[in-house]
Amino acid sequence: MGSKGIEIVGMDVNEVINLLNKAYADEWLAYYQYWLGAKLVKGPMKDAVITELTEHANDELRHADMVANRIIQLGGTPILEPKKWYDFTNCGYDAPSNPVVEEILRQNIKGEQCAISVYKSLLEITHMKDPITYNLALQILEDEVEHEEDLQSLMEDFQILTSK
Repeated sequence: MGSKGIEIVGMDVNEVINLLNKAYADEWLAYYQYWLGAKLVKGPMKDAVITELTEHANDELRHADMVANRIIQLGGTPILEPKKWYDFTNCGYDAPSNPVVEEILRQNIKGEQCAISVYKSLLEITHMKDPITYNLALQILEDEVEHEEDLQSLMEDFQILTSK
């Protein structure tokens, strides 16, 4: 932890760490949801969906790493026990219990929309107060917006394919 790096944060550092731990929990749950969905998905366009879910899972894992590093920079500790992710999560976890393509896409679109809201809120809270966390949130938000668009495009393709 860098003392000057913490000193430049113009808001309660513990509040930032708490918000980041919530995002950290979301990223791990999203990673697992994507990873497992890619293993279980069934139906038309399965291969395209597997490719996209696998790519998104890797991005969510990278986001978790980015968020963990920022928590540590601020003198905090990332959530140590996976079971506590449920206590912190903003977006929750949708188990892929119905692994058909349409349902998997629907669940993950919902998750991305939640993530977009979380990172937009983090941007608003840290704007002009914590430039490092602001930049981190902006980078991740860009990915989450792209993920939503990717998944919605797959859903559109799936609906066209299955409506014939």
